[in-house]
Amino acid sequence: MISVFQYNSLVRSSVMNDPLSLTSAFVIGLLGSAHCVGMCGGIVNALSFALPEEKRGFRQAAPILLLYNAGRIFSYCLAGALLGAIGWWLFSTGKQAGPALRVFAGLMMIAMGLYLAGWWRGLVYVEQAGTRLWKHLQPFGNRLMPVTRPGQALLLGALWGWLPCGLVYSTLALAATAASWQQSALIMVSFGLGTLPVMLLSGAFAHRLKRWMQQAAVRHAAAVLIIVFGLWTLLWPLLHAGGHQHHASPAPTSPGHEHMTHTP
Repeated sequence: MISVFQYNSLVRSSVMNDPLSLTSAFVIGLLGSAHCVGMCGGIVNALSFALPEEKRGFRQAAPILLLYNAGRIFSYCLAGALLGAIGWWLFSTGKQAGPALRVFAGLMMIAMGLYLAGWWRGLVYVEQAGTRLWKHLQPFGNRLMPVTRPGQALLLGALWGWLPCGLVYSTLALAATAASWQQSALIMVSFGLGTLPVMLLSGAFAHRLKRWMQQAAVRHAAAVLIIVFGLWTLLWPLLHAGGHQHHASPAPTSPGHEHMTHTP
């Protein structure tokens, strides 16, 4: 059993070397994108139907949809950079805030997995906490509707990136553990890219894909994988410690070699 101080040291030494940070963020975005369609799909459809009828096809609407999602991912990146800077400061204090942040991130990812599977919906209360900020931003988004120009789509996406979402909050908690604003921003960009394939789709195909992703077997498989990522977030410092101790431990010296070393 290690102490809190030892775990703090392990977190600080391993957090920048976690090989799954970017991968897990992308997979969380990809697997949770059905949740994104449920929250933002109406906006994506509105972007398409706001265009003239002859431009509502995917090829014609693609620039608008791409700009909307670019704005959304930019907001994720900005939020990640801000939390990454805070995480860096917490780790630099040398106190136990770093391990607490890592544990919180792991628990948030586990909670997100339970939420996606419908096994526990406690993350709804976390989403409700973000509604205070959203109440101030939503009126600006309403003024940008309907979207008829590329600039409107970009600004609307940037605003909608702050929509209260447990999936985003869980990934932000993971990003904060990077202890680097640059790495945290990259984690959120990776997450946003994971949500991009489904969010670019609109119309009937998106609904069919959403129905497929909301099947119990698919949701449960995605939930279990995200829970595994959460457990990895909790355990990675300890696993990293094993390799670090293996490389740091001196090679054993045989009695004969020791005798030869001390022989004049």
